[in-house]
Amino acid sequence: MNVEIHNANSTYVMYAQEICDLIYESAQARGTGIAKRSAEYVAEKIEAGKAVIALDGDKLVGFAYIETFSHQRFVANSGLVVHPDYRNQGLAKKIKRKIFDLSHKLYPNAKIFSITTGLAVMKMNTELGFKPVTFSELTDDEEFWKGCQGCRNYDILQRNNHKMCLCTGLLYDPKAQPQQQASSFAKKVVKPVIKVKKSNKLYKK
Repeated sequence: MNVEIHNANSTYVMYAQEICDLIYESAQARGTGIAKRSAEYVAEKIEAGKAVIALDGDKLVGFAYIETFSHQRFVANSGLVVHPDYRNQGLAKKIKRKIFDLSHKLYPNAKIFSITTGLAVMKMNTELGFKPVTFSELTDDEEFWKGCQGCRNYDILQRNNHKMCLCTGLLYDPKAQPQQQASSFAKKVVKPVIKVKKSNKLYKK
């Protein structure tokens, strides 16, 4: 295996339909809901540099992309997928880290969020500093929730007025991170001990 994870650009547009098929087939195999995306939509993300793609030579093995909402105040990492032949090798975690870093680079002040039914994704997000939250703390942008219409669980979301579903909401707030780090650091601060060296010299009047 010689997999490389690239920040997307127009060079990789040819994989758009294959990416959509892989995402759909993966969701079907897991029996989970998923928001469907067209090849045109995925191609736009690739051309805009808002995606990462994992390749083994010319073979597609993984993908994830970025969406922005509420005037770029919220960023979602979406469509994370790994080809079945390349699973259980830590590749999903590497793709997640790559798309997370790209999101933070492009939108340093935005809150990054995710909704997922996958335990593995929840674990990866938690390791990156995401916290579980209610849907009310996520974007209220209608465009995001429209993306759920293609999900088999959309009726559950509707019945609950978009307040809850089978997915778990996870949020990374960059403004909260420095405070947490500073608080943690403060607990570890040790005041230096200054030793005063006594002089052995005798002074005569």
